[in-house]
Amino acid sequence: MDDTFTFEGFSVHTSVTGHGEPMIMVHGTPWSSFNLRHLVATLSDRFRIHAYDMLGYGSSDKPDADVSLAVQNRLLAALLDGWGLEDPIAVGHDIGGATVLRTHLLNHRQFSSLVLIDPVVLSPWGSPFFRHVREHRAAFEGLPGNLHRALVREYIGTAAFQPLEEHVLTETVNPWLGAAGQAGFYRQIAQANELHTLEIVDRLGDIDVPVLILWGEEDTWIPVDRGAELSRRIPGSEFQPVSGAGHLVIEERPGELARRITAFAQRLDRSTPSPQRDG
Repeated sequence: MDDTFTFEGFSVHTSVTGHGEPMIMVHGTPWSSFNLRHLVATLSDRFRIHAYDMLGYGSSDKPDADVSLAVQNRLLAALLDGWGLEDPIAVGHDIGGATVLRTHLLNHRQFSSLVLIDPVVLSPWGSPFFRHVREHRAAFEGLPGNLHRALVREYIGTAAFQPLEEHVLTETVNPWLGAAGQAGFYRQIAQANELHTLEIVDRLGDIDVPVLILWGEEDTWIPVDRGAELSRRIPGSEFQPVSGAGHLVIEERPGELARRITAFAQRLDRSTPSPQRDG
């Protein structure tokens, strides 16, 4: 069921699908909840999945305001309150992973477990393209629409190991078109700041809930060895590379991700002691 949520005066697109144990899913950049659709469809048989487009992304408002990681954890905390969720499973891809971690470590929101998929956490992150946009944002915002479309299509394509299907490219690019979309695309890049992940790096050792880290082995945006390093910094976490996929593993291997997430949840269920019965 699609809905909207008002956050600090802005409209955020949300959806709730399925039945069962609550799970939230948080996309990354430059993606939206559209790119989580396969995971949602597969996992909604077991979980009640709460997804949304982050402020500045997808079908949510793209205001001329702060849409950086500094805001996204506040939004997620507000959504948890709005949905009435206290300790769901949290799944985050790319900066969605950073958002989940910031919400847990900075906002002190409890999750029953965390699934981090190619998350943006450890420095350095941000491609040469990111740095160039930050330095020349005004020039990019002024590109003719056709050139902007071509640039975004090319950029998105580099996130995948295999070529993306045309309809996936089209649906992923569409939110970034038009005056508001074009400005929003370069705004969210210009506002990307490693200080927002440095805030949580020294706290990773404080995480005391089960954590599964999934990573596309062919990720050229954030190499897979960064995932192994992240796992070493989070006590007791599981690290599982995913073959045949790049950074956009949520589009390339959603079935495999769903299988591993389900197996992870089932292991946790089996390891949870049954309540004692009187008599």
